[in-house]
Amino acid sequence: MKRLLLAGVCAIAAGFVPATVSAQVKVGIVLPYTGQFAHTATQLDNGIKLYVKQHGDKVAGKKLEFIRKDVGGIAPPVAKRLAQELIVRDKADILAGWVLTPNAIAGCGVSAEAKKFMVIMNAATSIITLKSPYCARSSLTLPMVTETLGAWAAGKGGAKKVYTMTSDYAPGHDAEQGFIRGFKGAGGEIVGSVRMPVANPDFSAFVQRAKDVNPDGIFIFIPGGAQPAALAKAFAERGIDPAKVKIFGTGEVTSDDALKNVGDAAIGIITGWHYDHNHQSQKNKDFVAAYTKEYNGLNPDFFAAGGYDGMHLIYEALKKAKGKTDAESLIAAAKGQKWESPRGPVMIDPETRDIVQTIYIRRVEKVGGKLVNVDIDKVDNVKDPVKAAMKK
Repeated sequence: MKRLLLAGVCAIAAGFVPATVSAQVKVGIVLPYTGQFAHTATQLDNGIKLYVKQHGDKVAGKKLEFIRKDVGGIAPPVAKRLAQELIVRDKADILAGWVLTPNAIAGCGVSAEAKKFMVIMNAATSIITLKSPYCARSSLTLPMVTETLGAWAAGKGGAKKVYTMTSDYAPGHDAEQGFIRGFKGAGGEIVGSVRMPVANPDFSAFVQRAKDVNPDGIFIFIPGGAQPAALAKAFAERGIDPAKVKIFGTGEVTSDDALKNVGDAAIGIITGWHYDHNHQSQKNKDFVAAYTKEYNGLNPDFFAAGGYDGMHLIYEALKKAKGKTDAESLIAAAKGQKWESPRGPVMIDPETRDIVQTIYIRRVEKVGGKLVNVDIDKVDNVKDPVKAAMKK
């Protein structure tokens, strides 16, 4: 009898322990937490953390554990090593983060080899998701923005002859070719192009080249930081006024930080982009209110939106996969996901695993004494045009 009672107690105890300990899902996050892109990483990680705070750290009956790795900057070999460490040593089930294209490509190589689900929350060069069948993207591709902007510029934008100025690296090439395709496809003429060094402190000579061909519009793509202000200064010194020569660009050119540095010289610049904290949907107002409250008045930028939506994709994929963490189950669950994001309605294209979203056309205006991006038009359901062309 005592043996039976003891066996019963042991059985109850054995059944009790698993009920109190949730299985874990480990998410490895690779971001440049230090160096020149540290603010970018902070914004993106803030978006991740806010989503987890709002929705809890348990999904499909499993507790999420986050392991963060600092890649420092543009460092593909380091990114590859960190991804490998996350999988082999830390036993990560999912890879996430990825601000910079070269690092993301390195991470996708590891994702493909190790068969791990990976969510790209920023890096925007079109080809990245082709590097692993287990990668999905919650941010954007530059061609979806610039090709849309190019077509708009030649149509409603009224530009006929445009000169392009872009930074000479993969995202710049993507941005340039996207704008050219869209602009020429809508009947516009490209009268010249220049690719500029990425770390370029003086744009004067490049701006003079643009002025010499007398275009009625200039398309620019440069990294953020101090470069927008330096380029705006060069435009002003060479007498190029956005009120007379249309200036087109992507969202980095007129981010909050860029507008603070550029000042009133930015008024009239027209950009195509997928997210701005001034977007007037209720979903975004709620997101901005929660974000600014959580992070001492800091406004969320597109990096924060990419992190927030990337976590949504991870949560919903885990739910649909019923807690399974193998790459095949998670990527299948991610394909076709639709939701209302702070940026508007989005979807993960089931064929390309890239995001489908609205691209907003904005103009810099002074509202209430502040420089802001004001939506003047939009194009809905934009897919990555590069991959769309590949399928034809």
